[in-house]
Amino acid sequence: MGTSDSTLLDWLLRKHPDTPKNRAKQWILAGRVSVNGVVVRKPHQPVADPGDIVELQARHATTLACGSGWQIHPRVSLLYLDSALAIVNKGPGLISVPASDDDLSALSILADFLAGDLKARDREVARKSLPPAYRRLLPLPVHRLDQYTSGVFCMATNPEARHHLIEQLKAHTMKREYVAFVEGRSSTRKGVWRQWLQLSRDELRQHVISEAQARAAGSEAREAITHYEVIAEYPIAGGTRFVTKLRLRLETGRKHQIRVQAANAGLPLVGDRTYNPGVRAPDDTHTRIDFPRQALHAEVLTLEHPDRPGTRMSWTAELPKDLRQLENDLRSARL
Repeated sequence: MGTSDSTLLDWLLRKHPDTPKNRAKQWILAGRVSVNGVVVRKPHQPVADPGDIVELQARHATTLACGSGWQIHPRVSLLYLDSALAIVNKGPGLISVPASDDDLSALSILADFLAGDLKARDREVARKSLPPAYRRLLPLPVHRLDQYTSGVFCMATNPEARHHLIEQLKAHTMKREYVAFVEGRSSTRKGVWRQWLQLSRDELRQHVISEAQARAAGSEAREAITHYEVIAEYPIAGGTRFVTKLRLRLETGRKHQIRVQAANAGLPLVGDRTYNPGVRAPDDTHTRIDFPRQALHAEVLTLEHPDRPGTRMSWTAELPKDLRQLENDLRSARL
């Protein structure tokens, strides 16, 4: 074979003659090989010019191309992975972070996938081998989504990145946008909810308290700030009631923040069994909307990459099937 016919794999093997062919191929697929400073992940890509500089990068995980998402579990789709962070789309009904070692969670599912104990569900993806560099990654919690809230969810894959991401949360520079379907109509098209919250002693429920109560409660009271905007309004029950679709942006990230603030504004989430009084105790004057969970979805996550200062990245998770069906029913006035 002449040099004009050589592939990237051929050039790499010439440079590292004692390396097994399969290992050299894994280096390329893992993004460790560059040509003239540009990472190339195709082992059989022709590299015609013998003067091209083929270099092997340090042994660390680079970005894994997940396309539109790798379905690694019925309720977890992997959107992005590198040596600093992982982004997944979490389905409803799954906790995000385990409370004990044997809990099934988005974090434990990703850990099993990285360890090779779980295969991707999509056949095309399952046939691809995860580069060895990823086997050493250990997902670490950064924030949480409620069990019955779906959407985009971030985990760190090393302790330094986790610290950087948590600092972004504290500084309110990590942008988190949600979509919610609420009962009622907002008196304003957009605005800000700003309240003090206090968590119940069993930590199962938030309570909106006054500023005076917050001063008395000290560190047990936390300020919660949510920006909201009306996207659409749907008349139901013959036009006597409404369901409103909201876009919400968290400035702070308290437990149940959106759910308790929406209820406090007279706009409880559809299906919310904790904060929607019509779901908890429906009566003759309040026809219950039959939806099995709080209608809340984490749609957009934007953050600064921990290893690339100044580089902001964004991911979007489309509405899951149950919320798309709810919206279709609202549009066609079937509720």
